[in-house]
Amino acid sequence: MKRILVVDDDEHLRMVLEETLVSCGYEVETADSGQAALNILKNSVFDLVITDLMMPGIKGTELLEESKKLYEDTGFMVISAYGTIETAVEAMKKGAFDFITKPFSISQIESRVQHYFDYRDLQNENKTLKRRLQSHELETRLIGQSEAMQDVLYHIDIVSKSDATVFVRGESGTGKELIARAIHDNSERADKPFLKINCAAVPDTLFESTLFGHEKGSFSGAYKSQKGIFEECDGGTLLLDEISEIPYNMQAKLLRVLQEMRVIRVGSTLEIPVDVRVIATSNRDIQELIEASKFREDLFFRLNVFPIEIPPLRQRKEDIPLLVTYFLEKYSKKYKLDKKEVDPIVLDKLVKFNWPGNIRQLEHAIERAVLYSGKEPVLTDRYFALDQNGRNGKKQMQTDEVMPLNEMEKIMIINALKKTHNHRTKAAELLGITVRTLRNKLHQFEAEGDFPPKN
Repeated sequence: MKRILVVDDDEHLRMVLEETLVSCGYEVETADSGQAALNILKNSVFDLVITDLMMPGIKGTELLEESKKLYEDTGFMVISAYGTIETAVEAMKKGAFDFITKPFSISQIESRVQHYFDYRDLQNENKTLKRRLQSHELETRLIGQSEAMQDVLYHIDIVSKSDATVFVRGESGTGKELIARAIHDNSERADKPFLKINCAAVPDTLFESTLFGHEKGSFSGAYKSQKGIFEECDGGTLLLDEISEIPYNMQAKLLRVLQEMRVIRVGSTLEIPVDVRVIATSNRDIQELIEASKFREDLFFRLNVFPIEIPPLRQRKEDIPLLVTYFLEKYSKKYKLDKKEVDPIVLDKLVKFNWPGNIRQLEHAIERAVLYSGKEPVLTDRYFALDQNGRNGKKQMQTDEVMPLNEMEKIMIINALKKTHNHRTKAAELLGITVRTLRNKLHQFEAEGDFPPKN
């Protein structure tokens, strides 16, 4: 049932609005002042607030501003006898959905409220449709006919129907985030937030505030109160990426939140209830970290309710041709090139290659090859630089070596110029950059002694 809070210092008007809205099937609560309404909103969530504009103490627009800090998605309708354009514009700028002038009829209120909920339902439908489209895109990337991958998909299907905490393990580049998103998008939380935090990227000193939020003045630089990611993700799914990197002194606090589903902001003693489904990922051996006293065993048990192990690409080589086809279509479309295919001999090399960087490395290799090849329909050996032993060719880089980005950039630009016979406009178009950017890059390479290329 949709919940509405009616705020007005006029008792008669409050009673009329309450009776009218209850008869329409809404759950209604009332408040006789802005402060009383704010106290209610701090403990309860409403779909819509209908408030008088001019009240003693906190006015309607001030109530709107304060309420939006608590619940951004709560709708607001402002009622006033002072129906000036300036007042209406101010209320709308601050987030009001509608502005109603006194006097008004009962039917007018009923239709305005119905209009708000019709609009909100349409927004939610659009969000759901967008998420379904994103989910379809994600599902197409969870490609695999191998037994190992089918087992992963089977586990996703099972756990998506529950709220169990999931621990996804796999090497770097295997697609752990894709698995987490697939679980969320196939769950009943699909129309709620899916948020991610990279535990390795958060400074130790900011970890507690990032997860649980903080109150104004709780530490240097805390100029305003801030929700943590658990509050932001209420009702949805939170991905704790690379959970093994969480500071040891934070692990007990995280465990408490997972057990009680209540957070306490830094600088506060108030417990805030949250409803969050947690998915954790790691590419490290957690058992080794536990034995080294770097990861709490009780936290691991709490996270590892439903484990999913993603196999490395080298253990499901039969999926490589499918992945190659998918990435070829993706990047040919992205760079506005005609359909491409891989030479059968090269495809055999791609299947035999070790792929220490897993799917991410394969994807990058296909993208580079598509760029190198330009308008040529068949991707031959020269575009992949793989030798027969499954190692990177040209510079004989080992599979665990990485080419610096600036070196890769030079190769791509020089190759594009060769393909277009030094036609800079066409080369820039092929690379997806402006002619000016290309010219600046060439000046940079020339200053570094790398252009023209040495044969």
